[in-house]
Parts: sequence; C-alpha cells; structure tokens
Amino acid sequence: MNKTLGLVITDGVGYRNFYLSNFLNEAAARFEKVIIYSGLPASVFDAHESENIKIVELPVFVEPFKTWFWRKFKEVAHLQLHKKFFGINDNLKANKSSSASNRGKATRLIYYLTRHFHSEKIISFLEKKQLSSIANHQVSRECVDFLQNDRPDFLFFTHQRPPYVIPLVYAANKLKIKTGSFIFSWDNLASKGRMAAPFDSFLVWSELMKQELLYFYPKTSGHAVRIVGTPQFEPYVMQRYEEGKPEFFQKHGLSSDKKTICYSCGDISTSRNDELYIEIIATAIAEEKISEPVNLLVRTSPAEEPERFSFLKEKFPFIRWNYPEWFISRKDHPEPWSQRVPSESDLVDLRGVLNYSDLSINMCSTMSLDFMLFDKPVINPTFGTKENDLYDDQKYLKYSHYERVMESGAVAIVKNEEELLREINFSLKNPNTRLKEQKELLKMQIGKPLEGTSARIAKALKEFSGT
Repeated sequence: MNKTLGLVITDGVGYRNFYLSNFLNEAAARFEKVIIYSGLPASVFDAHESENIKIVELPVFVEPFKTWFWRKFKEVAHLQLHKKFFGINDNLKANKSSSASNRGKATRLIYYLTRHFHSEKIISFLEKKQLSSIANHQVSRECVDFLQNDRPDFLFFTHQRPPYVIPLVYAANKLKIKTGSFIFSWDNLASKGRMAAPFDSFLVWSELMKQELLYFYPKTSGHAVRIVGTPQFEPYVMQRYEEGKPEFFQKHGLSSDKKTICYSCGDISTSRNDELYIEIIATAIAEEKISEPVNLLVRTSPAEEPERFSFLKEKFPFIRWNYPEWFISRKDHPEPWSQRVPSESDLVDLRGVLNYSDLSINMCSTMSLDFMLFDKPVINPTFGTKENDLYDDQKYLKYSHYERVMESGAVAIVKNEEELLREINFSLKNPNTRLKEQKELLKMQIGKPLEGTSARIAKALKEFSGT
C-alpha cells in the first residue's frame, strides 16, 4: 500500500534530529511521498526537495489571547496535578506572574482556579477548549487546506510541546488524519507542563520514557507507544559527519600533545553559573593547578549568542572557543529561538568535540549523555544553592531525570572549587573509572543502539499509518 507521511518540523532542533540524521532517507524508502510541514522558512530545505519529498512552509501562528488562556490553564493544571515531582513543582513556581498586564492577571486567576481544579478530566476539557478556540483562525483554515490538498495518511510531529503546532493538530482532527509525536527530550515528561495537544501515538527513547509517558498521560494506550531511541545522537555513527583528529585540532587551534578539557555551556536561563566555572578552570590551568598541561575548549549554547563570555575570551586568550554554527533563519518570530537552524558543519564540529576531548564538564546538561556515548568522563559542577549568592543550579539534581544520573554514579557531581579541581585531576588520570556505570545509564536512558535509529522510526510510522 502506498502511503504519504506528513512530517512536521517545527524548529531548528527538529531539523537537526530528523533532517540532518538519516531519517529522511529511511522515510522516503518506506512512503510513496513525504511532505515536510515546516515551521522554518522553506528556503532551509529548498535545495533538497525531490520527486517524493515536498516542502510546505507553514504560516506563522501568533497565538490569540483566548487560545493562550486555555493553553496556560491546561499547562498549569497539569503542573498542579503532578507537583509532587520536584522538577514539575519548580516549574510551577517559576511560571507564576506578578505582572499587571492582562496575561499576568489571567495567570494569577489560573493559579487560583487550578489549586482546586486540575484532574485529568478537567485537563481534557481545557484541551478541547484550546483547540476549538482556533477553529475560525486564518492559520487553521490554511492548515486545513494544506491537509485537504495533500491527504497525508499520518501526521508526525517531531516535538510535542511548541504551542504553534495547534492549528495543524486542529486541521488533522477535523479531517480525521491520525497524528503522532516524538518525545523531544529526556526531561520533557517529568519536569515540564502539558503537551501542546493530545496525539494519537508516540515515539519514545526507552522503556523508562514509555513508563513516564503512560504515567503522566494515563489515557494513552501502551499499544500507541513505540520505543525507538532518539535521532539526535544518530549523526555520531554516520560517516558524513566524521573528521580526522589532526584536522580537528588544527581547525580549533588545539595542541596535539595535550589532553583536552571541554566545557559545554547551557543557555543563561538555566546555566547562569557557566562563566564562574569556566573562570575557575582557566585560572587553575594558568596557575598550574591541573596535574598536566591541557587544552581548554569551550562550546557555547546554540540557543544564544556568546556575548556573556567576552570578558573570559579577553582574560584567558589560551581558551579555545567553539561557537555552534546555528544561523537565524527568520527574525520577528513569536518564538525566535525556534528559528535557529544548525549547519552540517556544526554537526561535524560537535562530533569532533565529543570524540577528541578527554574530559567533559557541564552543568547537568544532555551533553553528559553525548560525551558518555564516546566513553568520556563527565563532571557536573553545581555550586549554586538558595543560601549563597549564586544561581541555584543544585536544584537540578532533584529533577527526576538527573536524580537517576546522580544515583547511577556515571558522573562526578562537584559542589565547590576544591572538589572540581580534585575531580579534574582524578578524571584525567583515570578516565575509565565510571565507564561501566555510563554504559548502564545510556542503556536505560536511550534504550536502543544508535545504528538504525532512523530505520526504526520510519518503520514505526509506517505501522501507525495503517499498513
């Protein structure tokens, strides 16, 4: 049976995971046609459009107040329902508002109401109100037209959370087209609010993520969930992203006779102490407190510009910087971060960083998993608490996904400068100390081998489409 797959790529991360991986080749081999519904400008894909791959640029959706209200109501109700989980409760507190704006006042009303009304039944009602609120929206009508013309057999969303996918979900429901979504990240279920919309089926990383999904979304049937791994790591086993060590070291100005410490940054919203940690490491190198000469390579977050590190670049000229090559594809978008798009050369750089560094340091990032895939020791500095003057990053150790990392023994958690420097010296000399624990953690979190990830996803989507 010939089938058409609708592939909804909402942002730059979806582009990386499902376009720069091997997924499109696998999907094109199993479906007669693949239609990419893009939240990015079509020009990002134009050069790759082919006979059985079509690109449709979605109109920019600016969420009306009433749609925002029902979505916010739904998300806060979900947080209230599951606030016994530390990460969810932390986000519940963080989303409160003291603003005098209409949205600020509405948020306070929502918080008051959801203290008493937050059952699954209430949340389902709110989801229906959210979807019905855009029934007559111009973007919804355009999405209905797209789907009527293309008639995809299945509509697959590469991210379950962006609010601007709602018109397309509404259109699919109206036309009785089945929908599915990929759970985007390892922390999305046990620390974030409700999904953007209800979907018919899901792809998840692992058995652990499947159980989380069934717990937080009890109306989901286990038969509607497939364990596939995640495509974000697949480029690490794809030949086209390989680069030789001499080329990598020359490109980044690294000394080949030294080991390399890589500090990978988060963005300022969650990783505000990055500058402190980098300065401590660089000072220790300058003062010869590290047990051997080392390169220090810093990879900044692709979600922000690197200006906050400018003083470090001036103070420590020996630091080598890797600024991710993610270009801004569209300005003046309601979600500007979503319009940052990675280049293929950045994936080459990232793979080289992971492969040729000897030690990873980051603040409780997914990058811990990336480095573990290359058998590298990982240190997580978390100096900040509620009691000191630093941003409280120790709270992330209580989030469900990172509690498991801490309990596994796969990383070194350090809470002050002395511990950090001691662990750097220990890990440089004993890089394989936690290797067994790392392998076990990766098996639990990712669930499937990196090889064949896209093939598993395409196969699952073909099954969901009705063959």
